[in-house]
Amino acid sequence: MDRDALIALYYSTNGQNWDNPWQSGAPMGEWHGVTIDSNGRVVELDLRDNNLRGHLPAELGNLTNLQTLYLFSNQLNGEIPAELGNLTNLQRLSIENNQLSGKIPAELGNLANLLGLYLRLNQLSGEIPVELGSLANLQTLWLEGNQLSGEIPAELGNLANLERLSLERNQLSGKIPAELGNLANLQILWLAGNQLSGEIPAELGNLANLQTLYLGLNQLSGEIPAELSNLVSLLGLSLADNQLSGEIPAELSNLANLEGLVLFDNQLSGEIPAELGNLANMERLDLSDNQLSGEIPAELGNLANLENLSLDGNQLSGEIPAELGNLANLESLSLDGNQLSGCVPRSWENQLAMYFSNLGGLPYCFE
Repeated sequence: MDRDALIALYYSTNGQNWDNPWQSGAPMGEWHGVTIDSNGRVVELDLRDNNLRGHLPAELGNLTNLQTLYLFSNQLNGEIPAELGNLTNLQRLSIENNQLSGKIPAELGNLANLLGLYLRLNQLSGEIPVELGSLANLQTLWLEGNQLSGEIPAELGNLANLERLSLERNQLSGKIPAELGNLANLQILWLAGNQLSGEIPAELGNLANLQTLYLGLNQLSGEIPAELSNLVSLLGLSLADNQLSGEIPAELSNLANLEGLVLFDNQLSGEIPAELGNLANMERLDLSDNQLSGEIPAELGNLANLENLSLDGNQLSGEIPAELGNLANLESLSLDGNQLSGCVPRSWENQLAMYFSNLGGLPYCFE
């Protein structure tokens, strides 16, 4: 039965032109990418980057002992067979970086032992099946770079073991479900590049293990929740290119491990919190294209690891604090589109990558 399923795959994906074609006279266990157990059943099929062209046959659903299915980085097209839902021993399913289309089969919710589901970089459409709330052991759900639509299912908040969730660059709409705040083990939450609206749920502040939160390029509104300051493991926070308003919460200074804070192209107002100068690990701070006012805080001069500082397109005034001259690692600086006066520290003259810098017409200071 397993042999028949593999032969069906071979002929439906132009096997004779694979980079590593199978030799019909050789034992099945010696075929490229095929691993069998002591009973002769296929437990792993790894044909990544092997020039597979064509569609996935329904017969793959007969490989019921299969634990790993890697078919990523090929040129597969057509739909994902619903019969893959029969592979109840499957732990990892990766068919990313192909040209697959159609809907994600709800039957994939039957894969009770699945740890990783990688479907990104295809042409999948339709809604995310709520049945994926049934994958209780799932650790990674990678759906980015498709054409998925509809709302993010609140049922994803039931995936208690989930560590990585990426839905970036789809056509998802509606609000971010507050239930995602239940994912206590989540380390990566990437929802950027969709059409999400409404406010950022304060419940996301419960994700104590979160390392990166990317919500940029959506239509989110309201204020930045101060509860995000509870994300003590956070390394990167991007909320750029939304419709967020209000002030930047000073509480974000509690994110001691933060390396990147990207808030550009919103409607944020008020002054830049001086407390941001406490973020000792910060490498990129981008607050450009908002409605920020007041002076640049001298405390930003404490950001010893800062490489990129973008404050352009605001309503900032006053002089550049002399303390910013302490930023020995600064490589790019954007200040144009403000109402700044004075001069730029002379120490930056040979330091800044001028292609990435715009000093708003300010001269360098005399020694």
